[in-house]
Amino acid sequence: MADIVTKSERSKIMSRIRSKNTKPEMKIRKALHKLGFRYRIHNHNLPGKPDIVLKKYRTIIQVKGCFWHGHSCRDGHIPKSRQEYWKPKLKKNKDRDLKNEKKLKELGWNLIVLWECNCRTDDMIKKEVSRIVRILLSGIG
Repeated sequence: MADIVTKSERSKIMSRIRSKNTKPEMKIRKALHKLGFRYRIHNHNLPGKPDIVLKKYRTIIQVKGCFWHGHSCRDGHIPKSRQEYWKPKLKKNKDRDLKNEKKLKELGWNLIVLWECNCRTDDMIKKEVSRIVRILLSGIG
């Protein structure tokens, strides 16, 4: 299946996709901060430069984009065009995620993964933040 936009237009579109400070990530951070949780972001000393690092709770929160990280929702599909490019690229992302998650656990960090599709509305954000708080306060990672 051919792309409906030119190569240069596609490049421009793709270049605007953020890898850090995405809307869901910013909303989660804002809500956590409002509740009194303090954290660091994109710590370069940890595998994968995690989105949110709550050192006090020895917990990391990763806010993953469904497409880029291969979620099982409707947004996590491989495009129909250029599958020879997308399949290996997206597999590499998933493999890197698994490797980094394993390293983080070996270093004693708890990991909470949030998916973009579960952070679309304010109500969904509230639900995810409640889940995070429950996990942090229970001491389970």
